[in-house]
Amino acid sequence: VCSSPPRTAVPAVQTVAMGDGMAPAVYINHGGGPLPLMGKQPEVANFLGGYAATLKRKPVAILLFTAHWETAVTTVSTGTSPGLYYDYSGFPPETYQIKYDAPGSPEVAQKVVDCLDRAGLPVATDGTRGWDHGVFVPLKLMFPKNDVPVVQVSVLKSQDAAAQFQVGMAVQSLRNEGILVVASGASFHNFGYFFARDPKVRAQGEHHSKQFDDWLKKTVTDTTLTAQQRAEQLVAWDGHPSGRAAHPPGAAEHLMPLFAAAGAGGGAPGAAVGESGTQGFAISQFEWR
Repeated sequence: VCSSPPRTAVPAVQTVAMGDGMAPAVYINHGGGPLPLMGKQPEVANFLGGYAATLKRKPVAILLFTAHWETAVTTVSTGTSPGLYYDYSGFPPETYQIKYDAPGSPEVAQKVVDCLDRAGLPVATDGTRGWDHGVFVPLKLMFPKNDVPVVQVSVLKSQDAAAQFQVGMAVQSLRNEGILVVASGASFHNFGYFFARDPKVRAQGEHHSKQFDDWLKKTVTDTTLTAQQRAEQLVAWDGHPSGRAAHPPGAAEHLMPLFAAAGAGGGAPGAAVGESGTQGFAISQFEWR
């Protein structure tokens, strides 16, 4: 019988004082493959397409944690002109011709590395990997002019929520420099339910999504919780009765960006933003300002 890997202890939550020029941290649903760009998931596309208009000012840069890049240690993209990595299959030919030509930023990447170094967290860099669809699909909708530099960051392959929270907490000060933290994933992500042909199985999935979403919204937004309490409850997500139905063992990569965003929010209460749900499943997005 295989035992579960030891969970990282929840660190003492440290909150950085935020100035007037701070940029938000936001956890988004990036949709299924290129579907939001194909008009197939309008509820996703509409929120992402209107997001920039809600900001007080244009971001200096975007730091994006993507569910589609898992590594043993946090890895930061350092390329100046990354190509695109079409990491989906079975879609029309034109979806493999999508372009997103925003620049990378080695300077911002180095800031991220420095933050993690100071926090005593392991970090690596990658100058060649292209932006996956967890990056270019939402950003093409959010910032279509390609004029905001982007740094792509991996999530931890260990799927250790507390360790991922630490990574987010380490970079929260970058928000004071006008760097927008985007955490790209999905709060419910179980293909067994998404593609279930049996109506009873699908109904079970929809029920689990609602149960987990209700808990997640309460935990993220509850103003009566301290930052430490919120962090401890969030990283224990898999103890929720519907937690592993929402994200099966070994397949929680789409939830990991949430912990990075919550860490970058300093454990403060977040706000639920955008429409919740897609095709009958409850899926939420959260923002820290």
